[in-house]
Amino acid sequence: MSPIRGILLKLASTLVFAGMVASIKVVGDRVPPGQVVFFRSFFALPVLLVVGWQDGLANGFATRRPFAHMLRSFYGVTSMFMWFAALQLLPVADALAISYAAPLLTVALAGVLLGETVPLQRWIAVAFGFAGVLVMLTPHLGGFGRLGSDTAAKGALIALASTIFVALAGTQVRRLTRTERTGAIVIWFTIGCTLFSFTTIPFGWVLPSGFDFACLVAAGLFGGVGQLMMTQAYRLADASVIAPLEYASMLWAVVYGFWLFGEVPGATVVVGSAVVIGAGVSIVMREHSAAARARHTPADPEANS
Repeated sequence: MSPIRGILLKLASTLVFAGMVASIKVVGDRVPPGQVVFFRSFFALPVLLVVGWQDGLANGFATRRPFAHMLRSFYGVTSMFMWFAALQLLPVADALAISYAAPLLTVALAGVLLGETVPLQRWIAVAFGFAGVLVMLTPHLGGFGRLGSDTAAKGALIALASTIFVALAGTQVRRLTRTERTGAIVIWFTIGCTLFSFTTIPFGWVLPSGFDFACLVAAGLFGGVGQLMMTQAYRLADASVIAPLEYASMLWAVVYGFWLFGEVPGATVVVGSAVVIGAGVSIVMREHSAAARARHTPADPEANS
């Protein structure tokens, strides 16, 4: 385990995934979510096969737990489908803010399903972060009674539903890292998502323009790199440490949303994101301090007697 390296990889993955989200948002009103899932998955494969080749291609595909990989793929493709659908209905920052409910669920699932020890301080930090998420949800709460006519409320509800599957996927990744190589986890996830995405063809796919095709390919490449970083991060640190760092992606969402779509976050998003980012930073600082203390604490000579 190397918590600090895991934290840095997770933070880097949020920047890469933000590029993926921006690429998908650009084509969101012209390409169905299921087709977006296909491009996101299929065009991530070249990146992942390079990793598999460096690891020895046979090792990259080798697995002793095929059904566990398929379960992880099912969770992942369901969360992606819902997330991409919500992204078509909401501003980037708003959709991302709602997805921040996932880390809280992941912390709970890591403790219950994986048996990880979650310190009280980490629970407190995540609770503050979730409070910030609730602040950002405030503008959408009143519209839940008008789902047929309120597009934003519908998008918010879909985004909330996707967080459940994001949390399940995160805990399944952590479980797989105990026995599986990083390359195998990511490659089989991408293959599984590509296959699952074909089930959406009856709901309507379109022939994308050249520009839309380029955006979709870019989304796949960004997704492949980000997936690899995220999976390795879960290998190096507990899921309950890594999950809250997803909050850092709010910074990139605000930048991309304003730059590409002219979206200006409202006061609730600004206040709520400040709270959740502060919670994420506090976890990073606490892990760094703990690692520093461990390095400078002399070993107990009686421990090996």
